[in-house]
Amino acid sequence: MYGILCATIEELTALKARLDVEAEPERHGPTRVWRGRFEGRPLVLAQAGIGKVNAAAAATLLLSLFEAKTLIFSGVAGGLDPDLPVGALLLADRLAIHDYGVVAQGRLTSTASGQIPLGAPELESLAPVPPPVAETLARLAEALGPEADGPVRLGGVITADYFLNCAETRDSLHARFAAQAIDMESGAVNQVAEAWGAPLYVIRTLSDLAGEESHVSYPQMAQMAAHNSALAVMALLPLLAAMDGDEARP
Repeated sequence: MYGILCATIEELTALKARLDVEAEPERHGPTRVWRGRFEGRPLVLAQAGIGKVNAAAAATLLLSLFEAKTLIFSGVAGGLDPDLPVGALLLADRLAIHDYGVVAQGRLTSTASGQIPLGAPELESLAPVPPPVAETLARLAEALGPEADGPVRLGGVITADYFLNCAETRDSLHARFAAQAIDMESGAVNQVAEAWGAPLYVIRTLSDLAGEESHVSYPQMAQMAAHNSALAVMALLPLLAAMDGDEARP
């Protein structure tokens, strides 16, 4: 069972247009879930809503109630890397939450999410995804190649519960964590997936460059970015199905 998540209506619309899912969703609290299939294999598509709490709740729902074995998180993100343009497709090979930690003397010291912050080491880098996930993402990047509308890169995504509209903070986060993008959900989904022992594939397209004009560029570019991410999901699913087929052989 594949569990596919997104946050916004633009992301949902782009995925529903390409997936074979039921017309009407099931409603579970704030999460809407559509059942469907891909090449005979069951899948569920969920619109989680925005932010870490919604994302973690939806991921837990798909893993527990729907018994998803693999999670895919698709959608848009703000760019941190000046070398990547709006429209670039980022396949996350490193993930972390950065707005969790200890506040002292007017400063937040970020620590790894889920640990007791007091006495924990400062978060200095993003955590790499498991090697099998990284290998599949590398194959996905190669498969997308010329089919993508923009550059395709493996890179780091950092998560926080705010919309970044500050060039100074953008540059600081890029320098500090070597992250290429920032969003409000991926790190939380990753924390849940790790707890359940489920592989997670994060696919994000840059809808803006997370600077002083982000509030202007995001609405204009969100639909395009969601479209690109949905195309990548459709390229990933055959790779996962082939892997499942190999594992099923004696």
